[in-house]
Amino acid sequence: MENSDLSKLRIEADKRGSASGSRPKKRRLWLLVAVVLGVVAFVYLARMGFLIPAAEVQTVKVALIYPSRALTILNASGYVVAQRKAAVSSKATGRLEKLNVEEGKQVREGDILAVLENQDLKATLEEAQAAQKVAQAALRNAEAELTDATLNYQRNTALRQSGAVSVQAFDAAEARYKKAVASERSARFGVDRAEASLKVAEVNLEYSYIRAPFPGVILTKNADVGEVVAPFGASSLAKAAVVTMADMDSLMVEVDVAESSLEKVKVGGAAEIRLDAYPHDRFPGTVHMIVPTADRSKATVMTKVKFDKLDPKVLPEMSAKVAFLSRPLKEDEHTPFLGVPAAAIKAREKTKVVFRVASDRMQSIPVKTGRTWNDVVEILDGLSEGDLVILSSDKPLQDGRRIRVKE
Repeated sequence: MENSDLSKLRIEADKRGSASGSRPKKRRLWLLVAVVLGVVAFVYLARMGFLIPAAEVQTVKVALIYPSRALTILNASGYVVAQRKAAVSSKATGRLEKLNVEEGKQVREGDILAVLENQDLKATLEEAQAAQKVAQAALRNAEAELTDATLNYQRNTALRQSGAVSVQAFDAAEARYKKAVASERSARFGVDRAEASLKVAEVNLEYSYIRAPFPGVILTKNADVGEVVAPFGASSLAKAAVVTMADMDSLMVEVDVAESSLEKVKVGGAAEIRLDAYPHDRFPGTVHMIVPTADRSKATVMTKVKFDKLDPKVLPEMSAKVAFLSRPLKEDEHTPFLGVPAAAIKAREKTKVVFRVASDRMQSIPVKTGRTWNDVVEILDGLSEGDLVILSSDKPLQDGRRIRVKE
């Protein structure tokens, strides 16, 4: 019983031999697979450039560039300022009865902006007009009396020479004539006085009308109907200026230029103005004035730049930046172009290429170039706005080479 059970557990000799012989074959097979995979991995890594050290590069973004950027010799910032601006107030004290304008309204020189209560002044003017009429009537009466007295005096003078009139009658005619002359002269003075009084009344009434001193636009409204206005704010409860206004044709940009850079700025020199409110617009300008005094606290000199052509959307007190140019822009240099630094363009077999960043690799792109401004070249074809191109590299430029962007 025991022998038969042990015989079942015995391994036959031929089976042991076949198992031991299959192990070396499996080892060789796995070794071959490992070698093949290693070769494939090596080839792949070599082809992908992982076995070559990455190049450290400096990049620049392809962007729309204005020609003025390449011609800029100095930049400065400041504000749009109206050179003719007024806080319009009244010369008389009174309560504001009418306000005919609001912010943003355009007015002409002499337009009535506001009216003070003036019923008393109108009454005074009517009284002066009546007094003038009385004086004129008195003058006409005196002139008539003078005419009659003159004729009577002349007749008596002729009769006196012939002895036909008494001395007493002649003396009376002469006295009447002289009195008529004095009365006529007094009447004329009365007319002059009445006209002067009328002029005073007209001036006082005119003071109740607040008029625009020049053509412009209303900027702010400082008083409302019913409030008391006074010249120069004589009362703490009275308003001084009714409105503030500016001549929009006198707008200029005032910027502070550092003393060390002042030699780069010349009166009459070309400039380009950019407003923060309209970042995509460019306004050509000209240096109008270099104010002949310096700010010792900031070591700057104020420079005024005028707009070559004013745009209605330009408003006072807007923040602005001014680029002073080396020369005026030509007609075809006011629109932006796609550009890159000249150092990014390489010559390859009679063609121009740039190396673009594609993920973490170099990629050569043929490009078609146009005009050149200083060190900026116009790209007509091959690149798009926002592309990153390689400006410099510490290793030779090569398609597919791994890169590391320099911080």
